Amino acid sequence: MARPKMLKLPEVLAELDMSRAAFYRMRARGKGPKLIKLPNNQLRCRRSDLDAWWEQVEQTAA
Repeated sequence: MARPKMLKLPEVLAELDMSRAAFYRMRARGKGPKLIKLPNNQLRCRRSDLDAWWEQVEQTAA
C-alpha cells in the first residue's frame, strides 16, 4: 500500500495563500486542517486531510 502524500507546512501555506502567522491564528481557533507532528518536530499535512478540510470550508461557505 502506498504511503499517503504528506505536504510540508510551506506547501500548505502556499496552497492556502496564507502567512504562517495567519495559519497559526486560524489553527488556534480550531479552524485549520489536521496536522501531524513528526518525531523531529516538523509538521506535515496529509493531502487527503487538506482536501477534506477544503471540502468542509466550501460547504460551510455555501
